[in-house]
Amino acid sequence: MTAAIPPGDWLGYIAATLTTVAFIPQAWRTLRTRDTRALSLGMYLTFTVGVAFWLGYGLTLGAWPIIVSNAITLLLAGTILLLKWRHG
Repeated sequence: MTAAIPPGDWLGYIAATLTTVAFIPQAWRTLRTRDTRALSLGMYLTFTVGVAFWLGYGLTLGAWPIIVSNAITLLLAGTILLLKWRHG
């Protein structure tokens, strides 16, 4: 028998999915074109550090929606940040 996911957790899973998937088009375009001129270094630096802290928070709580979504978002945002540093 499997345990049901509490109703509040569904909100977390949906929010995590949407906010993570939102980064895929930007990451894909940046990887494909290497064009980062229109991206703010300050924004991506601050955002990436914030996502790393969210990941740490999720790990502390053992909250899987927070952990999984922020691990993926950290990878995507970190990739964009690295490309911004490399290509301006």
